Amino acid sequence: MLGKLARQHDPNVLVGFDHADDAGVYQLTPDQALVQTVDFFTPIVDDPYIFGQIAATNSLSDVYAMGGKPLTALALVCFPDKADLEILERILAGGLSKMIEAGCTVIGGHSIRDEETKFGYSITGIIHPKNIYQNVGAKAGDKLILTKAVGTGLISTAIKKEKAEQAWIDAAIESMTTLNKKAAEVITNNVGTAASAVQPSAARQTFPEAGSRELEAAFPIHAITDITGFGLIGHLREILLASNVSATIRASKIPILEGALDCIHAGHIPGGLKNNRDFAECLVEYDDQVPDDLRTILYDPQTAGGLLISTSDVTLMQALKNAGVPAVEIGKVLPLAKPRIHVTR
Repeated sequence: MLGKLARQHDPNVLVGFDHADDAGVYQLTPDQALVQTVDFFTPIVDDPYIFGQIAATNSLSDVYAMGGKPLTALALVCFPDKADLEILERILAGGLSKMIEAGCTVIGGHSIRDEETKFGYSITGIIHPKNIYQNVGAKAGDKLILTKAVGTGLISTAIKKEKAEQAWIDAAIESMTTLNKKAAEVITNNVGTAASAVQPSAARQTFPEAGSRELEAAFPIHAITDITGFGLIGHLREILLASNVSATIRASKIPILEGALDCIHAGHIPGGLKNNRDFAECLVEYDDQVPDDLRTILYDPQTAGGLLISTSDVTLMQALKNAGVPAVEIGKVLPLAKPRIHVTR
C-alpha cells in the first residue's frame, strides 16, 4: 500500500521500503544514522509475561538484522476495557525484561482500548551509515546460514487449539524469547559495546563514540534478513529478487523445532502458512525426494525468528557457534536461473 502513495524524496533516507527491508535507516551525520522499526501482534501464548518477552524479542530483531544497536523503545498497547490490568502489567514487565537484556531503554508508549489485546514496540537504534546490512547484495557462491530453528507458527497454532505438548511449547518459547543480539554482535564485530547505552549517566559520554564509529567488518556479509511472518521461503525470496540471483536449499538441513512436523501431520496449519505458500511457491521447485511435511514447513510464519545470512566467509559458522548461536548452513546462492529456489532433500 505504501508503494501506491506519492513518493517522498529525502536524501537522508538510506534505507526505505523499496526492497521490503527489515527496518528503515535515516542518516543524521556522516558517521551516524537511526534504524527504525515497529511491530506488534496478538498473544500467541497464554502467559502474559512470556507474551511480553516474545513481543519485545520480535520487535528488536529487525534492528539486529540491519546491523544496528537498539537504543530506545516505545510500547504499543491495545487492551480490553474490562480486562484485568494485572495482565497488562505482566505483559509490560515481560517486554521490559528483554529490553533490559538488549540494552534498549523504554521511554514511553501509547495505549488504546480494544476488544483484542495487542502488544509490541517501536524501536529506534543507531548505526554507522557504512555498516548497514540489507536484504539486497547476495552473490552467487554465497553460503546461506540460518541462526534459529523454524516451526513457531505451527506450534503457536497448536497452542491456540490446546493440542500442543508441553515440550513443544517450551522449545518454541525458548526460541521466541532468544534475542538475535549474539548473532548480530558476531556479524558486526561489535561484541561488548552494545551495553554502552544501559546506564543513562554514562550514555551521554560513551554512546556516541561506541555507536557511531565505523567498524571493520568481521565477515564479508552480503545480505541479511530475519525470518518472520513470510516464513523461510518468503524472506529468502525477498533476498533473491532484490539481489537478482537464485538459490538452492537442503530441506533436511533446516533446523526444526520439536513438535512442528507433528503439528503439520495433525493439521494444525496457521492461515499465514497457507497464504505464504500461495504467494511464493510459484518460484519454488522441489526434488521428488522432499517429503510434503518438509515442503510445508518452509512457509511457516515465524515470530522472533532467526537471521538468514548470505556470506562468502567460511569461518562465520564457527564464530557463531563459539558465541552460542545454533547456526546451520542450509543452502547456497546461485546465478540467476529458473527455478528461483530449488529445494533438495
